Amino acid sequence: MHRDRCLCDLIPNIETKTRLSLVIHTKELRRTTNTGTLAAKALSNSEVLVRGKVGEPLDLKPLLTDNYRHVLFYPSDDAVELTSEFVRQSSLPIQLIVPDGNWRQAGKVHLRHPELAAVPRVAITVPNTMAFHLRAESTSFGMATLQAIAHAYGIIEGDHVKDALLRLYRAKLDRTLEGRGTKTSGLEPREPLDISTNS
Repeated sequence: MHRDRCLCDLIPNIETKTRLSLVIHTKELRRTTNTGTLAAKALSNSEVLVRGKVGEPLDLKPLLTDNYRHVLFYPSDDAVELTSEFVRQSSLPIQLIVPDGNWRQAGKVHLRHPELAAVPRVAITVPNTMAFHLRAESTSFGMATLQAIAHAYGIIEGDHVKDALLRLYRAKLDRTLEGRGTKTSGLEPREPLDISTNS
C-alpha cells in the first residue's frame, strides 16, 4: 500500500479463544490483494506458516496439539458446513487452519500435507453480496480470505468479531480500489476496534 493508504492504524486487536493458523503460499505473500495476513495481524491468537519455499518443506504436524479441535477451512467436496451446532459438538476451542493462496495453491494443501488427512474439512456457504471485489470471483460464494475468516469467526466467536474483521476488509478494499482509480463510498471505518472475548 502507498503510505497515504496505510491500514496500520485501522487494524483491530482481537483476542479470541479460537486460534487462526494461516498456511500461506510463498507467492501469495507478494500479492497486494492478499488479505489473509491482515486477519493474522488483527487476531492475537494466530500464526502464519509459509509453504511452497524451494528446499524448505513445511511440516504442519506441530499444529495438531491436544489443546484445540482442529479443522481445515476449505470448501472441498467432503467439507461440512461450519455452523453453531458444529461448534457446540466439542468443548475444546477451535483451531481454524486456513490455506491462503489462489484456488489452485490452496486446493493443494491437503494433498501436499498428509499430516492433515484426518483433520475435518469445514466450509461456509454465505453469498458474497459486496458490489466490489479485490479479485475476480467465479461464484456467488467466492470471498477474499479475510472475508471468509470473518464469517467463520462470526459463527465460532460471535458477530462482534465478524464485524471487526469485515470493517478491516472494507478498509482494505476501499483503499486498494481507490489506488486503482475506483471510488467506493461508505465502506471505510473511522477508527480501529479493540475488543476482547477472554476478559
